[in-house]
Amino acid sequence: MNYKMILYVIGWVLNFEGAFMLPSCVLGLVYREQEGYALAVTAVLCFAFGLLIIRKKPKDLLMYAKEGFVTVALCWILLSAFGALPFALSGAIPSYIDALFETVSGFTTTGSSILSEVEPMAKCLLFWRSFTHWIGGMGVLVFVMAVLPLAGGTNMYMMKAESPGPSVGKLVPRVKRTAVILYGMYVALSVLQLIFLLAGGMPLYDSFVTMFGTAGTGGFGIKNDSIAGYSPYLQWVVTVFMILFGVNFNLYYLLMKKKIKAAASSTEVRVYFGIIATAVLLITINIHAMFPNIQTAVRHAAFQVGSVITTTGFATTDFDLWPSFSKTILVLLMFIGACAGSTGGGIKVSRIVILFKSVLKELDVIVHPHNVKKLKMDGRVVEHSVVRAVNVFLVSYLVIFAASVLLISIDNFDFTTNFTAVAATINNIGPGLAAVGPTQNFGMFSDFSKLVLTFDMLAGRLEIFPLLILFAKSTWAE
Repeated sequence: MNYKMILYVIGWVLNFEGAFMLPSCVLGLVYREQEGYALAVTAVLCFAFGLLIIRKKPKDLLMYAKEGFVTVALCWILLSAFGALPFALSGAIPSYIDALFETVSGFTTTGSSILSEVEPMAKCLLFWRSFTHWIGGMGVLVFVMAVLPLAGGTNMYMMKAESPGPSVGKLVPRVKRTAVILYGMYVALSVLQLIFLLAGGMPLYDSFVTMFGTAGTGGFGIKNDSIAGYSPYLQWVVTVFMILFGVNFNLYYLLMKKKIKAAASSTEVRVYFGIIATAVLLITINIHAMFPNIQTAVRHAAFQVGSVITTTGFATTDFDLWPSFSKTILVLLMFIGACAGSTGGGIKVSRIVILFKSVLKELDVIVHPHNVKKLKMDGRVVEHSVVRAVNVFLVSYLVIFAASVLLISIDNFDFTTNFTAVAATINNIGPGLAAVGPTQNFGMFSDFSKLVLTFDMLAGRLEIFPLLILFAKSTWAE
């Protein structure tokens, strides 16, 4: 285990976190908010620890799979631990466990909150709270790879550990260049959304915070009613960009390279848009009587479908009041999630497609046992290692899900609340149903349950294995 290299990367991550806090500190000065001092103190602490750790660069810069996964898991834990300090130090969220829950929810782009009201909170803290979405959306380690001159093997293993989806590939031969391209596209889409929001009359501060929540598919907002108070135009802008940020960024790279045919042939993206269109149609039919006209019903249906499948968590209405049919569709979308290689959470559309194709293949083998049939996706054979990884992921996911529901049931809330609370956190969605619905929050859970749900958020964002590997005895054996 290359401990020195692991510490070196952690040190740089803390330095970047300190730098990321500076815009919020500036806002504290602009709005003359005392809470800005808590951000400044935390930024200094991040720089102090970070600079102390990186003062001596390791001679051996190489890391392999084990070190890559451990580095990613520890970086995310420490990123959240330090990121929670401004809320606790300022007194905005007095309980550190509550502050940690809120911050992990931010970095993992979950959007679940323990706050019953967000509007009284200082603007600088609300900005930091939403900025964590944007930081965590593409991944802080991807940012580190784009900036630091690390060894190629090190880069690839960290990218595999942090990037969502069943497999990770390079857009270009050099991993560092891939990271730069990914962040370039991420920034470009973010700026584009910002322009559309400003064009619709949304205030500058609101536009930035909304963009952070949309780009990272996180869902933290600055209004108690989420996005409901904004105009239909602004709601449509958020809807469109939520769906766009849920697309595999490889598609945008192909479009950038004018490889239209290759982009159009993506099975995952076609299934993703097909699911969205079907869900919007079915829900609109089911809820149209609840709204004054069909246009309003379509807007709310499209917004909530986009919000849930991309695991963003914004809301324009209390969908917990919708008929059971519509709520069931939304719960199913919670598990499906967005595309691999996007900023969205959930199981991922690509995994669902691979699992579905695996079932069809097994049925074919039962009927024609002597046939040799390869599992293909986008015209390419899906390697057995990928299929095995998908199966192992699903088993691990189900075990953690079931264990989490059991553990938080100690608080004695109803089954719908417990089930959707775990679904909302492990899939990085935000709101669930019943007591954790879109107009409710997670503040009523005990500290123990909040820690369980915090673990679920991290496990969901890091795709389970980087976090689980910390508990494996073989990880630490030399």
